[in-house]
Amino acid sequence: MPLLEREQFALYTGFGRSHPTYFLSSISTSPAMNLLISNDDGIFALGIRTLANTLAAAGHRVTVVCPDRERSATGHGLTLHKPIRADVVESVFHPEVQAWACSGTPSDCVKLALGALMSEPPDMVLSGINHGSNLGTDILYSGTVSAAMEGVIEGISSIAFSLTSFSSQEFQPAANFARTLLEHLSHEPLPQAMLLNVNIPAVPEAEIAGAIVTRQGIRRYFDMFEKRIDPRGKTYYWLAGEVVEEVNEPDLESLEHAKLEAAGMDLEWLRQTPTDVQVIRQNYITITPLQYNLTCAFGIASLQNWTFQRSGLCQYSTDGIG
Repeated sequence: MPLLEREQFALYTGFGRSHPTYFLSSISTSPAMNLLISNDDGIFALGIRTLANTLAAAGHRVTVVCPDRERSATGHGLTLHKPIRADVVESVFHPEVQAWACSGTPSDCVKLALGALMSEPPDMVLSGINHGSNLGTDILYSGTVSAAMEGVIEGISSIAFSLTSFSSQEFQPAANFARTLLEHLSHEPLPQAMLLNVNIPAVPEAEIAGAIVTRQGIRRYFDMFEKRIDPRGKTYYWLAGEVVEEVNEPDLESLEHAKLEAAGMDLEWLRQTPTDVQVIRQNYITITPLQYNLTCAFGIASLQNWTFQRSGLCQYSTDGIG
């Protein structure tokens, strides 16, 4: 029986090791959730329409607030120097979906929805389904991930969904997975507000190998700037590039190690957790928990003996601080 047609998916907590396989089944009695959905592909993108309509048909209360046009790779930018406008959109989504098209960025959309458009906070903020993957270091540029992260900043657990193809129009398998994941989370909520970055391989539903909890990998590009001349003789550039497939994957940051060690967790198991970049190639759905705290614990530890004089010059002290 095809993997997602039977309303189940396999969730592997590790890859290539003897970890248990979990099956999260669709639960018909799952309570309806109040959901805010945004994206960076714009109000008319097929990905967000498929996601919103699927979840509305499942009985969830869905509000859509997303950009009125393409806003990909805008990161976490905000609109500060001009007004933000939002227009009600009708006849695009399921009849039960409330939708607005916003003139701002993806982060603007979520901020506006939470602060002005919604009468009560949502249970979760969703973003996507994005046209194209958001793997590894892609998340630093992604408007899709940034929209979801805006929810986490406000203390609301969020999920970013991306289909790993810019050309595929088959978003229903990803939407089916989103529905099943939400059903599971309605009964087993996340332990704290966090972002789940979910990438779904662009293959037929029956070919999806399962879903794996991963850590963030590295996605590097060979950047190229194509120089052109416009009709008025002015120089301009187009940014292009190709993904560098073979990149050494990083170790987990030491601060996270310390937290988990204090909680009594198996660090060796954690170190062996695969990255999203690694396992997406084998047709697994990747689920990567993210946070907005970017503090480098190794940097704090290695720089703790620095002192600063009034002249602004940095001196090294062996006495420490305090």
